[in-house]
Amino acid sequence: MVVAERKPLNELLEMVQPYKKILVAGCKGCVTVCNAGGKKEVEILASELRIARKKEGQEPDVKEITLERQCDPEYMDQLTEVIKDRDAVLSIACSVGPQYIAGRFDDKVVFPGLNTTFIGGSLEHGVFAEFCQACGACGIHNFGGLCPIARCSKSLLNGPCGGSSKGKCEISKEVDCVWQLIYDRLNRLGQMDRLTRVIPCKDWTTSRDGGPRKTIREDLKL
Repeated sequence: MVVAERKPLNELLEMVQPYKKILVAGCKGCVTVCNAGGKKEVEILASELRIARKKEGQEPDVKEITLERQCDPEYMDQLTEVIKDRDAVLSIACSVGPQYIAGRFDDKVVFPGLNTTFIGGSLEHGVFAEFCQACGACGIHNFGGLCPIARCSKSLLNGPCGGSSKGKCEISKEVDCVWQLIYDRLNRLGQMDRLTRVIPCKDWTTSRDGGPRKTIREDLKL
């Protein structure tokens, strides 16, 4: 899932300060799972904005909505009525959300309420870690199902580096060296020969370096 975290309240208040009628828009997708932009978070942020406005002696006018998804054009219709009288929209979806809203409603000011951090998963309740950099050419089968690009601090495809010690990365004793994890997993699977295979250089043209990417599924087009 896409993992994001909310921007500090002071930063959000500064963003919307000139605008009287605010819409806080959440998303039921990834940001709900990581507790950053779902219905509950919309309600909390809207309440915080109202309280801040009252403290400033202003009449709070904050509406709330949580879309099914903010990364899908078909759900933008849910905004059509509620956004009409709004001066600004504060989207607490991943960064795709505010861009979709801005693209659909070009007469509305749109702000991002979250910082989108990475593609990852949950280690435990409330703890999320990066597992993927979306390079577009997945090769984790060569590394025991683990990704050295996202999970190695140096994104080494021929690790470990000299900084690995006792299974930990040199940047922190809290960070596992993914190459130690790869070695241990391949050893358990009886696939240590994979570490001696010559793998062709990775094709990075599918990564972000080639500009904005697009995937077209002809079987899904209408």
